Amino acid sequence: MARIRRNHAAQTVSTQPQIWKLGKYIRLSRDDGNIESESITNQRKILDEQIPYYFDDDYDIVDEYIDDGRTGTSNETRPEFLRLVEDVKSGRINCIVTKNLSRAFRNSANQGKFLEEFIPLYNTRFISLYEPHIDTFLNPEIVHSLEVSITGFINEQYAYKTSTDIRRTFDTKRRNGEFIGAFAPYGLRKNPNDKNSLLIDEEAAAVVRDIFHWFVEDGMSKCGITRRLNELGIPNPAAYKRMKGFRYCNPHIQTNDGLWNAKTIRDILMNEMYIGNMVQGKQKVISYKVHDKVQTPEKDWYIVENTHEAVIDRETFQKAQLLQQRDTRVSPTQQTVYLFSGFLRCADCKKSMTRKCSKNLVYYSCSTYTRQSKTACTKHSIREDILEKAVLLAVQKQIALVDDLSGIIKEIENAPVIHTESKRINRLLSAKRKELKKLTDITDNLYMDWRSGEISKESYRRLKEKSEAQTEQCQAVIANLEKEQEALAAGIGTDEPYLTAFLKHKNIIQLSRGLLVELIDTIYVHEGGEITIEFNFADQHRRILEYIENNRQELEILESRRVI
Repeated sequence: MARIRRNHAAQTVSTQPQIWKLGKYIRLSRDDGNIESESITNQRKILDEQIPYYFDDDYDIVDEYIDDGRTGTSNETRPEFLRLVEDVKSGRINCIVTKNLSRAFRNSANQGKFLEEFIPLYNTRFISLYEPHIDTFLNPEIVHSLEVSITGFINEQYAYKTSTDIRRTFDTKRRNGEFIGAFAPYGLRKNPNDKNSLLIDEEAAAVVRDIFHWFVEDGMSKCGITRRLNELGIPNPAAYKRMKGFRYCNPHIQTNDGLWNAKTIRDILMNEMYIGNMVQGKQKVISYKVHDKVQTPEKDWYIVENTHEAVIDRETFQKAQLLQQRDTRVSPTQQTVYLFSGFLRCADCKKSMTRKCSKNLVYYSCSTYTRQSKTACTKHSIREDILEKAVLLAVQKQIALVDDLSGIIKEIENAPVIHTESKRINRLLSAKRKELKKLTDITDNLYMDWRSGEISKESYRRLKEKSEAQTEQCQAVIANLEKEQEALAAGIGTDEPYLTAFLKHKNIIQLSRGLLVELIDTIYVHEGGEITIEFNFADQHRRILEYIENNRQELEILESRRVI
């Protein structure tokens, strides 16, 4: 029988499309660093030089797809790769050329699915120029080879190791208070001489200061501030970044209309970055393959204090945090929060008070009585103008009291001997330490009782858990007492925060939201119109009184000397 020799080249030509419509795929990620051989320019040069060797004149370069700064571990995060896929599906291109597999894939699962399923399904040619050399038209079986699979695995492991190394580096920078974000928070900017440090952006910082002032001092609501900013035509943070020429992008950038909203105001009011603290790690990427971000618990945030100049002073920032904890809702037609919003409580049921206008007068009454049941509580009504006068008078008297305390402390500072120990704390500490020892002995004996068979294992576990909970509670009390003891031992001066907070308002003649949040915790309204005010700094007030009492004898000696 005559031997028949098959001409493979002729067979190839006969099945080859008339024109190959090429798409060049190029990718460079941040993980590649400054490797010149992987640069966009170098990849393009290699493709342009090598492509003619694979074709005669039967090809047409249709498009170039470049994912610059994109990882290859996920297809979804590469917009140009996704565009390439769509162009294959539509028939716009039927041949993909890339430098090597690592440019197209850093995920072995995605690589296998693409080469073994997608390419044959759409009758498309895939060419990888460098080892392992792949040409699915000349050698379709190459995609199933061990070499291609191993290369895919190695590329994926490289991505994993690089991702791990980068995370370690970023964590180190976060711990050191170095900024690693792509864009600084609104009101701040990156230092042009050190990208890991921040400077104040005065133009935006002025808006941030206005937001805090309006919220804390002027009593404006977050919605009111939103309307004010939009009425003034001030662009929101995203629009501001784009206006300044930054390539700022987020998932909602296409729908961002440049207007402010209450959530943005809230985020600014809560951001510690404005008091000079570096706060990072609020979000994290799920893994090097899954690039979706998730929120991290606050305990896992990286917070380093005093890393840059503050936009807002700490006192104003703290007032803003306290105000946000209160119920300060207003009607849609109002921009300003009422003076006492969030401060008033019924003295009996402890619920909030409601505000109502009647005959040009404003009244507050118990919300339980007004909204729920007239038998559950009484009205506790009080007129707003009377309430304001009463609170102002109470604050003035408290300031006078604090002024007297400050004067007494000055006298103690001149005493020959200053007593800083507290008999009360020493007595409580002694009792709690004895209680702790007793609980420890009980826990130890429980184990012996179980081992000897006097109690069951279930009883041992139950009693042990109860004893450990009591021990933990006792230890917490001891720690608090020791902390208070240390504070007393350090002595008390006239620069105590409690004293300075009140004395700076010494000549007060009118109340404001800022003053209320700084000095007052709660105002209780009694039936009949009387009020009780719980001031802030209650613990410090008690500590100062105790300090004065401990030094009363020295004060009497000083007084007797003055009389003589």
